[in-house]
Amino acid sequence: MYGMEDEGLFEQLFKMLQSSGPVNWKLGREVTRSLAGSPQPIDPAVAEEYRELAHVAEVRISSVTELPSPEPGELNPTDRATWAAENQQSFRVLVEPLGDKLSSLTDMGGLSGMGDMGDMSAMLAPLGPALLGMQAGTMVGFMAHRALGQFDTGIPAMDHDRPYVIVPNLDDFAIDHGIDHRQIRLWGALHEVAFHRIMAVEWVRGRFVELITAFYDEVEIDTSDLLGKLTGMSDPMELQQMLGEGENPASLIQATANPERLADVQAFTAFIEGYADRIVRIAGADLLPNIERIEEAYSRRRTEPDKTEQFLQQFAGLRLERWRAADATQFCDDAVERWGEDALTRVWEAPENMPKLHELSDPIGWNARVLLDETAL
Repeated sequence: MYGMEDEGLFEQLFKMLQSSGPVNWKLGREVTRSLAGSPQPIDPAVAEEYRELAHVAEVRISSVTELPSPEPGELNPTDRATWAAENQQSFRVLVEPLGDKLSSLTDMGGLSGMGDMGDMSAMLAPLGPALLGMQAGTMVGFMAHRALGQFDTGIPAMDHDRPYVIVPNLDDFAIDHGIDHRQIRLWGALHEVAFHRIMAVEWVRGRFVELITAFYDEVEIDTSDLLGKLTGMSDPMELQQMLGEGENPASLIQATANPERLADVQAFTAFIEGYADRIVRIAGADLLPNIERIEEAYSRRRTEPDKTEQFLQQFAGLRLERWRAADATQFCDDAVERWGEDALTRVWEAPENMPKLHELSDPIGWNARVLLDETAL
């Protein structure tokens, strides 16, 4: 039996780990807050400039696409900390499905053979939600320092459809590439409006949930490293360190994905980003003298190591490969050149019309599957 001092520590850890669902969102918020940093108020003049540019972007995007025009939500120019706080659960669809996968960790059978650790089963019951909370918090914290706006996550938000731009990140992007801030601000507003339009297609969010659900249904989770660490613990302080600053939670769990289900998700996210890139280029061509430089910089950025993507790949087996957006943009250009703009708009009529991953480099194959099949009927 552990002494009273140890029991006091376990009680403190138990409170930290308590959760009423598959993810400990309270712990997630603490991790996000730590990583995203303190709020930094946006200069009111800069915020107003972004909102004015968003109105320009609405007009320009409307002129180049037939995507539905939702009730315009006012653009939110924000800082990293505020964006992170308001999007804490926006990407829960990437985390919550792992809850069932990890629940086996806390089964009595899963803890058998662990000696004295068996006495900790009640305290370890929330371990899965805690790990997922840390994962969710770390992911959003990383995003806050990387994403330029909601569009730059490439992932539909689940809890709201508010348009955002993260002002400090767009400023850094402009400085890093030596591009005029005013052009980057308009480009960011155009991208966010385009993404907002795509998210307004009635089936888009539901389709993403379907694809992610199918993906997680076939993910295999290896928890041997985590169980090995738990088995080898001789001091309760080691558990506190593992769940605190001493261990990256993603390194405790390894995931292996089904390649076909992964390809479905990759095709979906790539096409959304690639289509948005295309209509932003067309809408902004005569307003942005440096549009080619901006596009080149953004394309390179997508090929660079991204902590969010690395985290998702290790923890959930989800490798987004955002560089594939360039393939999707080329697919859109080829489809329009061959069959006209109306052919490309057919994509948005039904989720089955979206190109599959291999079709991003084979528009003729997509045409045979989607357009010619329907003509034959």
